[in-house]
Amino acid sequence: MSFILLRAARAILTMIFVVTAVFFASRLSGNPIDIMFPEGLGPEEYAFWENYFGLDQSFFQQYLAFFRGLTEGNFGVSLTEFRPVTEIYAERLPNTIALFGSAFLLAVAVGLPLGIYAAVRRDRPVSTVIMAVAFFGYAIPNYILAIFMILIFSFWLHLMPSSGNMTWVHFVMPTITLAMAMMAWNIRFTRSAMLEILNEDFVRTARAKGLREALVVNKHALRNAMIPIVSNLGLQVAGFVGWVVLVEAVFALEGIGSLIVRGALLRDFAVLQFGVIVWAVVVIVANLIVDIIYALLDPRVRIGS
Repeated sequence: MSFILLRAARAILTMIFVVTAVFFASRLSGNPIDIMFPEGLGPEEYAFWENYFGLDQSFFQQYLAFFRGLTEGNFGVSLTEFRPVTEIYAERLPNTIALFGSAFLLAVAVGLPLGIYAAVRRDRPVSTVIMAVAFFGYAIPNYILAIFMILIFSFWLHLMPSSGNMTWVHFVMPTITLAMAMMAWNIRFTRSAMLEILNEDFVRTARAKGLREALVVNKHALRNAMIPIVSNLGLQVAGFVGWVVLVEAVFALEGIGSLIVRGALLRDFAVLQFGVIVWAVVVIVANLIVDIIYALLDPRVRIGS
C-alpha cells in the first residue's frame, strides 16, 4: 500500500505540473482574437472580446481562474465553437477510444503470441516470416499503410468504406492500420525479452527436471520476461494520441487527435488545454498501472520501495 500511495502522490504532483505548463505554454503562441478575426478589429471591439474571454487579465490572474474552474469541474468554453469543451470532447472521445482500444487489443492478442513463438522456435522458417512481418509493420509509417489500404480495399476492390465513422465497418481498416505498428513493437519486444530469459539457468533447470515445455515457457520464462513487455505496452497506451492523430486524419475519423491539433492551430486555449489534460491523465494512469504491475510481477520492486 505504501508503494501505491507513493506512486499516486507522484502522479498528482505530475498532473499539477502538466496543467500549469500547458496553461502558460498555450498563451505564448499569441492572442486567439487575432486568429478569430484575421481582418482585424477596432480598438473598442478588440477590448470587448478580450474582456469577454478574460484575456485582458494578467497570466497569473487567468491561471488562478483556470485552476479554480478545474476544481469546480469547469474546463472552459471553446473560443471557436462557444460550447463547453467537455461537450465537444464527449462527441469525439468515443471514436478515439473505439479506434485505439480495438487496435491495442488486436496488437496484444496477435503480437505477444507471435513474439513468444518467434523466441521459442527461433530456428524455424515460420519465425523468420514472423520477424519479417514485424519489420514491415515497424518500418512503414501508419499513414502510408492507411493510404495503400484505402487504394486496395476501397477504390479497387470496393470492400470497405474509405472514411467516416458511422458503423463498425468504418473502423476495420483504421484499426488494422493502427494495430500493425503496435503489433510489430510487441513482437520485437516480446521476442527479445523471451530470448534473454530462455538462456537463464533457472529455465535450463526447469527443463532438466522434466517439466513440460508449455509450463516452462508460460510459467517460468514468460512471467520473468513480462517487465519489459509491460513497459512497452504502457508506452503504447501513454502515446495513444500520437498513434491515432495521423490515422484519424487519413480516414476522416472525428477523434480527439485532430481536435487537439486544431485547438493548437487556432489558439483555442480551452480545447487545447483540456485535450492535453486528458492525454496527461491517460499517461499518468498508465504509468501508475505499470508500476503496480511491476510490484506484482517482481517482489524486489516492493522490497526496494
